[in-house]
Amino acid sequence: MSVETHPYRQTDEPGSAYRADDHLGRLLLAESNVPWYKAFVRNIQEAINPPKLPPLELTSKPVAVKDIWGLTGGQEKRAGSLSLVVHAVVLSLALLIGTNDKIQQKVKDTITLVAPDLAPYVPKNAPQKQAMGGGGGGGDRSLTPPAKGKLPRPAPKQFTPPAQVVHNEQPKLIMEPTLQIQPDAKLPQSNLPLFGDPLAKLGPPSNGTGSGAGIGSGSGGGVGSGKGTGYGPGEGGNVGGGVYKIGGGVSAPSLVFKVEPEYSEEARKAKFQGTVVLYVEVDENGKPRNLRVVRPLGLGLDEKAIEAVQKWRFRPGYKDGKPVAVAATIEVNFRLL
Repeated sequence: MSVETHPYRQTDEPGSAYRADDHLGRLLLAESNVPWYKAFVRNIQEAINPPKLPPLELTSKPVAVKDIWGLTGGQEKRAGSLSLVVHAVVLSLALLIGTNDKIQQKVKDTITLVAPDLAPYVPKNAPQKQAMGGGGGGGDRSLTPPAKGKLPRPAPKQFTPPAQVVHNEQPKLIMEPTLQIQPDAKLPQSNLPLFGDPLAKLGPPSNGTGSGAGIGSGSGGGVGSGKGTGYGPGEGGNVGGGVYKIGGGVSAPSLVFKVEPEYSEEARKAKFQGTVVLYVEVDENGKPRNLRVVRPLGLGLDEKAIEAVQKWRFRPGYKDGKPVAVAATIEVNFRLL
């Protein structure tokens, strides 16, 4: 029996003719012994003119398989047709509902358009007679201020102004001094025996530094710092410190010349509509003054309303046949055509 031994196999048998490192020499390529300069020249030649390789031979062929990701049996076409039909039906119903006259009218009745005129809630009370506003004052140009005292009796008309210092001690016709104040007005009270200003300080008797009879630092025959035959600051009689209010014998001003308000650019772009309410005082000449906004609208329309009303002219309010300054409210409407 013989044993075949591979020429390159390492063996540890004693007396073997092969060394243990002979196989390492077989790992080195034969061309490793080529000088470096020849290998360098050959690499340059291959880089400039690479050798042509033989063409590849295809040994495989494509095989048709089924599309495992798509639908089969023509379902794609049926799904597309069904989707088209559903969309067409929904669009037709929307057009039919939107063009119906009854539905359009119902939408108009239930939807509030631009800028509803919202006013604060005011409980409805029984109508009351509106009080006049105004004031009065007087004096005889004394060097001392008016002294404290009681007020004369209120009366619809005044025939004799009050005085704390009486210069005519023996008048031919004696009449009771009064103030032109409505009977239900709330007035400050004083228990002093002399007429005077109940809110003034105690001092020597004096009619005050005003003029036109009466007591105070104003003018007009009343008591106080105002102008008129009433009491307190303001003008035109009565009490309250301000102008007259409509009612109580005071007529309302009437409009004789009007300028239409302009739209602001912001409100026009937003198609904004509504009403601005203004407080205004119409003086004795029918001109508006002291305008202020009571209910604003915004977007520049409040300023436009004031600019327009300042150009308006009125027939003034009257009291006892004389024109007086009267306070009123004005609504300025903004509507897009």
